[in-house]
Amino acid sequence: MRNKILLLAIFLFTFGSAWSQVDLMNKVVNNQSDHAKEGFQFTTIVNGNATPVENQANSGTCWSYSTNSFLESEMIRNGGPAIHLSPIYSARCAYMQKAIDYVRMHGALCWDDGGEEHDVINMYAKYGAIPETDYTGLDYGTKQNDFPEMMTVLKSMLDAIIKAPNQGTLTTGWKSAINGVLNAYLGKVPKTFQYEGKTYTPESFAKEVVKLNPDNYVEFISQTNTPYWKKAPMMFPDNWEMQSDWNIPMDNISKIIDYALEHHYTVAWGTDISEPYFSWQNGIAYVPAVQVANMTPEQRAAMFEGPKPEMAITPEMRQEGMDDYQTTDDHGMQITGIAKDQNGKEWYMVKNSWGTHNDYKGYLYVTKDYVDYKTTSFMVNKNGIPEDIRQKLGI
Repeated sequence: MRNKILLLAIFLFTFGSAWSQVDLMNKVVNNQSDHAKEGFQFTTIVNGNATPVENQANSGTCWSYSTNSFLESEMIRNGGPAIHLSPIYSARCAYMQKAIDYVRMHGALCWDDGGEEHDVINMYAKYGAIPETDYTGLDYGTKQNDFPEMMTVLKSMLDAIIKAPNQGTLTTGWKSAINGVLNAYLGKVPKTFQYEGKTYTPESFAKEVVKLNPDNYVEFISQTNTPYWKKAPMMFPDNWEMQSDWNIPMDNISKIIDYALEHHYTVAWGTDISEPYFSWQNGIAYVPAVQVANMTPEQRAAMFEGPKPEMAITPEMRQEGMDDYQTTDDHGMQITGIAKDQNGKEWYMVKNSWGTHNDYKGYLYVTKDYVDYKTTSFMVNKNGIPEDIRQKLGI
């Protein structure tokens, strides 16, 4: 997830910024109503265990925070400890692998700090995990993540490397150079660390404490341009690993998510949040029946002040949104539960990673129509998939 409106979080929490997307910031900051919370009465139906909300700050690491949070919920569900795993360790491992792929592809690969749910699982399988207390990644003089300088430095180095100045052949030292930059900004990865009086490596900690099998996690997409019930590439720039996922019909998105939540599993969710009907500050996202461009000023001002009718979503609308860039791969979050509003309509409860300074202390309520329309991908434990779908997939 590119998390292109991360600037909103930077603006709201006064982190400072090296970003220049002022117009986008202004657009997103205005996605709120003055009395939104008073207009909703939510009753929780199902709510999975989750660790406290964190703040990714000035970094495009939503994918790592949300999927690590998903794994933390998996640990709790299995009777393990309720601790934060280091999202920056996962991200750092991914950045090194992405750098290798970028050079292999002669620069024809997306380079930024974005990623996907599967990146965390893949790095966990290869490199294990570290408690966040043992690897914060804050080695460059700030108290919160601040990645733009690091990512710019790495990109400049990689672009110089692929020019192959040594008679057309890469040197043997470029990986060490990239690793040195990561060390300088994020700190060296500890070879061993202590947890509850015992010494672990990242690999042994994953095996003996986290105890999650990476093969248990399944990622889904929904697109009409490739066959359903088969794997297909996730066609978004931040899928730098070019991984293929199970392509399912749109009406199975909520079916799988509902089943997972009702059986005490949570969901790692990738989505588009650049729409004017997504309000971080009010903690509400839905698809209004009236297009925002056609709303009166009064309708626009009251967009988030209580439940509103929604547009009917079709698979064709989903595909059109992805094809014409209305739907972009912006952000990763964790779906943790289901709630009903005062009209009996069900909403998903979603944990974000922008701190707790919104109407619902870091959470949002998102309609199923929004999820059907704007989901780019999602991941669940294979045991949180309905049996008939598992049989179709051969899982």
